[in-house]
Amino acid sequence: MKRISTPRRSASLASQLVDSLRSHIEAGGWPVGTRIPPEQALMEELGVGRSTLREALGALVHLGLLEARVGDGTYVRASSELQSVMVRRAGSAQRDNVLELRTVLEEYASGAAALRRTDEQLRRLRELLADADAACAGADVAAAGNVDALFHRAVVRASGNDLLIEVYDHLGTALTAHLGGLSWDAAGAEKHAGLHRRLVDAIEARDEGGARAAAAAIVGLTRDHEAEVSRTAEAR
Repeated sequence: MKRISTPRRSASLASQLVDSLRSHIEAGGWPVGTRIPPEQALMEELGVGRSTLREALGALVHLGLLEARVGDGTYVRASSELQSVMVRRAGSAQRDNVLELRTVLEEYASGAAALRRTDEQLRRLRELLADADAACAGADVAAAGNVDALFHRAVVRASGNDLLIEVYDHLGTALTAHLGGLSWDAAGAEKHAGLHRRLVDAIEARDEGGARAAAAAIVGLTRDHEAEVSRTAEAR
């Protein structure tokens, strides 16, 4: 059978720039949610013309890694094409389904973390608990949401399952984007924090069952609280 010949042509400058910027985003050079530098600054830094830069940025917008906001600049929407797909898919799913998926992932990861965590990973979880307490004390909902996302990622990383970690890294942003931050009253915030402390205590004690139960309870509390907030809003 005659084989298809490989095209012999070099990639365009814009294509090379797309690859470079994609790698920069994947490596965390521009974290998800941040606004990238303005066009003029990028042109000077990269040594390219405006048309080449716009072509590359447009391609990354099409891939879902960037989001152009009229009058506000361009923001990083996802760190990879897979993450972008998951963000869109989670956005079209029922919230109960998203919470169920989060329960499955985090319950298993928490049990595995209890069995495999290192002392350094345990210290990191304790640090994040302290950061969460500080954010809640300052009534900073956005900061509390960011710390909570970091905490659950740290739990998953402590599971030691490389494939689970990779999947959760993609899905984590999708879940956070879809569920969004919730404001808590004093009693709810304390219960939420208490369940997180219970989870870390179970991980420290290498109590697999206790860790899984605490992780499931955290998601259940989030589900119940969100339902109550929705009912209150509808009653107004």
